[in-house]
Amino acid sequence: MPRVHCLNVRLGACSIIQHGSARVSVIDVNSAFTPEPTKVARFSMAENYQKSWSPVPGNFQQKDDPDNPIAYLRKLGVSSIFRFILTHPDMDHMGGITDLFMEFSPGNLWDTANTKEFAEGAFNGRPKLGADWEFYKRLRDTSPDTNPRRLVFHSGASNDFYKQDGLQILAPTKELVQNGNRIRDWNDASYVILYRCAEKRILFSGDSEDRTWEHILKTWTNAISDVDVLIAPHHGRDSGRDYEFLNVVNPKLTLFGNASSDHLAYQPWYKRDLPILTNNQAGYIILDIDSNGLNVYVKNETYAKAFAERNQFRTFRSEVLDAWYLRSV
Repeated sequence: MPRVHCLNVRLGACSIIQHGSARVSVIDVNSAFTPEPTKVARFSMAENYQKSWSPVPGNFQQKDDPDNPIAYLRKLGVSSIFRFILTHPDMDHMGGITDLFMEFSPGNLWDTANTKEFAEGAFNGRPKLGADWEFYKRLRDTSPDTNPRRLVFHSGASNDFYKQDGLQILAPTKELVQNGNRIRDWNDASYVILYRCAEKRILFSGDSEDRTWEHILKTWTNAISDVDVLIAPHHGRDSGRDYEFLNVVNPKLTLFGNASSDHLAYQPWYKRDLPILTNNQAGYIILDIDSNGLNVYVKNETYAKAFAERNQFRTFRSEVLDAWYLRSV
């Protein structure tokens, strides 16, 4: 059964897609480290319900209990990653990349043709991040025929493997990457990927900004109109950008990452009456896709029960997912 897991990795990003093909894609990583060996959890199946949405306000402090993507993948029983997609070369999208690759040996690395470098001394006092950057640079600057294969794709590229897995590349264009290299700002050189499964659409936005969305609105309007779930650009942080793209994307649900509420761009969503769910409320968020639709589960029992009370229904814990049912989209 296809599932998307959006992890709580503090101020960064990490999403895991378990495809119907049994392949696994990981989009970005942060807060990853190799833990002590643990047993793989075994679970049983649980039911779903279709309910309404009335969000619960408040700080549920899940950023104080982040997920370790390596431990999480182990819990899922994952032994290898088919593709790792680095949306762009910021450290909050590759924190722990060394340990992740050592543990799961991704066969394919989706990268961008970036020329990013850090100044000498940039990682003083942060040796693990420095090691992750050097590890990534070796991957970036190596031959594409090595293991993992380093692949660079642009908007509209097509390949049987990722078409079978429901992935469509909307951005970047070569021009957006070239501009990012020129101005030394790689947010608008981010991958933006649409995932289609069972007639549901989930839009992964990286740290894309205005130039990217100008391209997407011009080129991919039909593909991104009225999506089911939007993984918010830049983790939902307010970056002084144009939010008019929301009028077209019009997501049924938007997932924000972890940041101080002072730094999250709530208002563009609120004024459009678009529901938001944050990792700080929910902990990890699971999008479980089956013949009945797209069902949303969360780690945080307290939030799930508050949500259920507000919406006047009962929640339940899925032993399969180790998470609490929230609603269906």
